[in-house]
Amino acid sequence: MTQLKLVGFSGSYGRPSKTSALVEHIAALACDRYDLAKSVFDLTDVGNSLGLAKSQADLDADAAAVLDAVVEADLLIIGSPTYKGSYPGMFKHFIDLIDPEQLRGKPVLIAATGGGERHALMVEHQLRPLFGFFMAHTIPTAIYASNREFSGYEIVSPALQERIGFAIDELAAFVSRKHGSIGE
Repeated sequence: MTQLKLVGFSGSYGRPSKTSALVEHIAALACDRYDLAKSVFDLTDVGNSLGLAKSQADLDADAAAVLDAVVEADLLIIGSPTYKGSYPGMFKHFIDLIDPEQLRGKPVLIAATGGGERHALMVEHQLRPLFGFFMAHTIPTAIYASNREFSGYEIVSPALQERIGFAIDELAAFVSRKHGSIGE
């Protein structure tokens, strides 16, 4: 049986970043639990060609490889920093280069980080509709993490850990279906 591929993508250019740390943490837990192959990327991995790209064909080899990994994944974890209540423009531009059919039916765990609780609905008002447009399956539990839930770039909040656990539990149905044990 082929190992399923989980790809995490952080819409952050910063290194280190809380968003990337959150995506990496969720991906590591999910891969350990379900024996998935893991790859995690951020906007820095996409590089400078993104800003000038009008289509996938305009991306350089590194950026195209990241985009290919995202669209070829069996499961996605997508995380975004929150700026003024929404995702950053370059993150959206990366997503805009994806053809809607490339994400159709793909399970996506959505996550975001922000300075405070005021941005918590960003996952529901920005990310969920974005991936709804792509006809992806966003799992029910979305993860939002504020600055106070981190110490540096490490998650220290038990409540955040619990939310992450709920979301990872919800991936089980998709992992089982892809492995053919239910629903086929």
